[in-house]
Amino acid sequence: MNKVNIIMAAYNGEKYIKDQIESILHNSFENWMLWIFDDGSKDQTESIIKKYIQQYPQKIRYYRNNTNKGVTRNFLEGVKLVTQLNNQEENEKKHNHYYMFCDQDDVWMGEKIYKTLKQMKKAEKRYGSEKPVAVFTDAIVVDEKLNIQQSSFYKTSNLNTNRRDLAHMLMENKLIGCTIMFNGALADRLDVIPKNARYHDWWIALIASAIGHITYLKEGTLLYRQHENNVVGNQSFLTYVKNRISNLHKQKEILDITIKQAREFYNIFEKDLTGNKKALVYDFVHIKENSWFMRRKLILSKGYLKTGLIRNIGLLLLI
Repeated sequence: MNKVNIIMAAYNGEKYIKDQIESILHNSFENWMLWIFDDGSKDQTESIIKKYIQQYPQKIRYYRNNTNKGVTRNFLEGVKLVTQLNNQEENEKKHNHYYMFCDQDDVWMGEKIYKTLKQMKKAEKRYGSEKPVAVFTDAIVVDEKLNIQQSSFYKTSNLNTNRRDLAHMLMENKLIGCTIMFNGALADRLDVIPKNARYHDWWIALIASAIGHITYLKEGTLLYRQHENNVVGNQSFLTYVKNRISNLHKQKEILDITIKQAREFYNIFEKDLTGNKKALVYDFVHIKENSWFMRRKLILSKGYLKTGLIRNIGLLLLI
């Protein structure tokens, strides 16, 4: 039987976490386990969670980190621990375990788990369950009171969900963490936790695009809540452009961090990369060692591109 492991990263989430837990409890797919990793909350988050554990002791697990890890490491280390625990269980089959990231402040639609798993099963039927597979979906953007602001995150952000190949993923992440599901074959690849991953969802995207597959469900499966305390949130394309123009120095630093992420990815997965994909990551990692002309030639010829003309003009100026 398929089992879905929901990995929630929590931190000072007392304001919204009840809404999120309730939405998971009311999902149509019932064979799930919610694993909550608290990154050192100082509010009532822990007491709220423990009340739910008393009501649903077989459905919710709670871990409190000794030190604050930050959202990316909290998610990835959470998956690693859950994977290890699942693999230790007798008679468990890895290909029956699936994993989803969960933010503490969103609200899941009633069939989010079922519909995402259905898409996952289609992908595994096509590519094989032994291959790392990731599924991501759209999200409905709402304000803190759940009033709809935008019906599609991707339409608002002007991100091309069709550009899911490795070259594009090296330069620009397309996956929203709170919409992702990935299979056991991908979860097993998190035995080494990166130090330089920019975001947990980006790291998953790199693994899937490099040694597996990514598929997209064009449907909003959750209410993606935007509020003043979002770690990473939605922004319009116009806001994105304004932010980039106003701080070019910072954008160069971000590009360097993106390359640093790719370098660690290459070091960890070099043996798993084959042929063209190995060369693709290697050339990206070393792109700044080339001349002014060659850097831009590599961007265009290899396809290390972002979504849209404006973003790519900015990229060519910065590189």
